[in-house]
Amino acid sequence: MGYAIGIGNVWRFPYLCYRNGGGAFLVPYLLMLFLCGIPLFFMESSLGQFASTGCITIFRISPLFKGAGFAIIIVNIICTAYYNVIIAYPLLFLANCFRAKLPWIDCDNSWNTDHCVKLGGQNAARSNANETFLSHQNETFENRMKTPADEFFHYHILQISDSIEDQGGIVWPLLLCNVIAWTITYLCIMKGVKSVGKVVYFTATFPFFILFVLLIRGLTLPGAWDGVFFYIYPQWHQLTNLKVWADAACQIFFSLGPGWGGIVNMASYNDFRNNNQLDSILVPILNCGTSIFAGFVVFSVIGFMSHETGLPISTVATGGPGLAFVTYPEAITMLPWPHVWAILFFLMLFFLGLDSCFVQIEAIISSVIDEYPSLRRHKMLVTLVSCCVMMVFSFLFVTNGGMYLLQLFDWYAASISVILICFVEVFIIGWTYGINNFVRDLEFMIQTKIHWWWILSWKIFNPVILASIFITTIVFNTRITYRGIVYPDWSITLGWCSCGVSIICIPLYMGYRLLYLEEGDLFERLKSAARPTLDWGPADKEYRREWFKIVHYNKINDVAVNNDPLHEQYIQLTAMDT
Repeated sequence: MGYAIGIGNVWRFPYLCYRNGGGAFLVPYLLMLFLCGIPLFFMESSLGQFASTGCITIFRISPLFKGAGFAIIIVNIICTAYYNVIIAYPLLFLANCFRAKLPWIDCDNSWNTDHCVKLGGQNAARSNANETFLSHQNETFENRMKTPADEFFHYHILQISDSIEDQGGIVWPLLLCNVIAWTITYLCIMKGVKSVGKVVYFTATFPFFILFVLLIRGLTLPGAWDGVFFYIYPQWHQLTNLKVWADAACQIFFSLGPGWGGIVNMASYNDFRNNNQLDSILVPILNCGTSIFAGFVVFSVIGFMSHETGLPISTVATGGPGLAFVTYPEAITMLPWPHVWAILFFLMLFFLGLDSCFVQIEAIISSVIDEYPSLRRHKMLVTLVSCCVMMVFSFLFVTNGGMYLLQLFDWYAASISVILICFVEVFIIGWTYGINNFVRDLEFMIQTKIHWWWILSWKIFNPVILASIFITTIVFNTRITYRGIVYPDWSITLGWCSCGVSIICIPLYMGYRLLYLEEGDLFERLKSAARPTLDWGPADKEYRREWFKIVHYNKINDVAVNNDPLHEQYIQLTAMDT
């Protein structure tokens, strides 16, 4: 739950929903959930639970594609570094919530500029402020009027520079919060699942409580239902737009988190006989339900803000960091007891991000330890070194120009890579290892027959949908901007390099495997490298023995025993028993 439900559920989905047809967007969104999201979640959790191993060694199932495991690690290292900076922002906001007056409530601060305008107020003042604010909306970003919350976030929290080419120096308050966030993360995960398993009972459930409180408060505000109506009103003509379907698929994909290694890693700690089929249905549905629920929380307050300021809801509504750190904080200042609501909101953001971070870091550490078992007895040290390395890397994002870099890596580093990794996984299951073999293993593990729908999804639907998402993500990939500033060419190249450095692992390892680790002609090498290794299978010896007997029996019936590594291992195991 904690992994699947993160900050994106609050700041990305509501904006996507209203921008892509309101209630009509739920049609492609829920369709993609059942066609792609749930089957991928079930597949990855089954792989992890069956082999009880991390996201590198899981590719014992087909070692030719082991490079995808290394790609997962690289993606996680890059993304965790900047993601931890994102959860440092709420900490800095929280530190400012204990002042007598919220510092983003007006324009009377040292960081405010002549372009700051406070919205709301009495009728005459409100009318003048709105007219000033709207009249500058079509100008360049530097000349636009900005709210106090906007200037607080960009000029006080970020102390942002003019462009990515001006990185400036370290923003020390942000650096301190970043170190605190990393320290909290390390203390929670230093003992692996033993410590994380207890912490997430709080970090995964507390945000739900706050969301519920914020919803009740939001719906009782004047103008709230106008915001809700704006959020859910269906625009059916949007369903003919291909980009709407692409956005729905991408949101399901990145929200649930397949391809990041987290699902495989968490499932590897499950009891072997655990029926993960129910988990794999409930968690994605809960994730999507939370996204829809968060939309009501967000747009009830945005409707109230529109009511108070007189601005159109379409002008007020934003997505991404702008929603979490500019629009919502601005709306909070218009509520009674703004300090209370600000503290609750930023605590929720922090905990939503924290447990997602737990899983990403644990995926890295467990994978490294599974690949190099000698490190297992030094796990706390490996965890400490890993956190320190990523923390140092994250210092890139706490400079004056750090937000530009953060947006760049967030735009490029994972979007295409993770889709390709998932495509490799479903290709292995459906076409390399074989869907019949995977179903056999799965039914042996959960001790029940699985529905034909899963087979059809893994064999046909998932590869087609993933290939479509991969293509549309590239086709619709527009040039990145932030605050109206267009990124220079060298930074776009850097962004694509952050994507390529993970993707390149897949063909590089294929070449290394075929050239140096396999023998025979090209066809023989490909065939050998695509087959599971001798150590593929259940980790528990008793379950492994039972599984080998099933595999051996099937192989004899299929008259395909000769030169099969699993058969050879079964013979060795039988000899050991004797």
